[in-house]
Amino acid sequence: MADKVIISCALTGSIHTPSMSPHLPVSGEDMVREGLGAAKAGASILHLHARHPETGQPSAALEHWNGFYPQLSAQSDPILNMSTGGSAVMSLDDRLAAATRLQPEMASLNLGSMNFALYPLADRIKEWKHGWEEPFLRNSDDLVFKNTPRDIGEIAERLNQRPTVFELECYDVSHLYMLDHLAQRGVLKPPFFLQFVLGVLGGAPPLPEVLYFLKDTADKLFGRDYQFSVIGAGRAQMQMAALSIAMGGHVRVGLEDNLYIAKGQLATSNAQQVEKATALIEANGKQVATPAEARRILGVPNGADNENLEQSYV
Repeated sequence: MADKVIISCALTGSIHTPSMSPHLPVSGEDMVREGLGAAKAGASILHLHARHPETGQPSAALEHWNGFYPQLSAQSDPILNMSTGGSAVMSLDDRLAAATRLQPEMASLNLGSMNFALYPLADRIKEWKHGWEEPFLRNSDDLVFKNTPRDIGEIAERLNQRPTVFELECYDVSHLYMLDHLAQRGVLKPPFFLQFVLGVLGGAPPLPEVLYFLKDTADKLFGRDYQFSVIGAGRAQMQMAALSIAMGGHVRVGLEDNLYIAKGQLATSNAQQVEKATALIEANGKQVATPAEARRILGVPNGADNENLEQSYV
């Protein structure tokens, strides 16, 4: 499996707003279309958030998750990775509400609290589609994304029934040391799937030397007992993807992380970015991992328990 590279595709997230791109998926129908397109293009993990279908506002409501999650589960094979980060303005109970009902194969788990500053994005928008967007962005100059050790422990406990495999989101080197601490206390257990998130204002920048340092630190702390993937937020998306591939890692792309496919050119779909990541992987003499291969690499159970999931959708 050394030459197999997993592509995660983050379809919509909670950072970008509808005024930034007409191609950002919002409704359940949008999410199903975008998820199926990304899967066809080569994504073996779909990283998922929910939004209100009329306003595009990030949502934790089960009814909004039910607008796309069961359809993607039934119609596609990739691992469905539910966000427990939701939005930085949500309570932990809100962030966990749908995931504890659906008990997904995979869920994101953020490894530390941090400033999560989105306010510079507001200066780029001239016309707003919805009234919530501008205050949401501008007020992030006073926003702390809360992920305390107690929060992390609660997420691990409440989603361990399946069990769910965690995508451990690491925004800075301190988060790796927190993971090591929690592992020593038995809160989280290896092998780990680390997602290095580079480029969020408040976290580590998307620079090669930063990624080298994070990888070296993870090697020292966890040895061979982990896999890693890399997010380059914004314009650094494909540069960081290429570097991760060269370093033996996996990649995440998608409209959650970057709305563009080239300088000044909005991506028209998530699949467009997956196709570009596929080309990078093949140019490095490697192969895109299938969903079945991704499950084996990451130790994810083989497919969803459809009977239990069907009951959860009610």
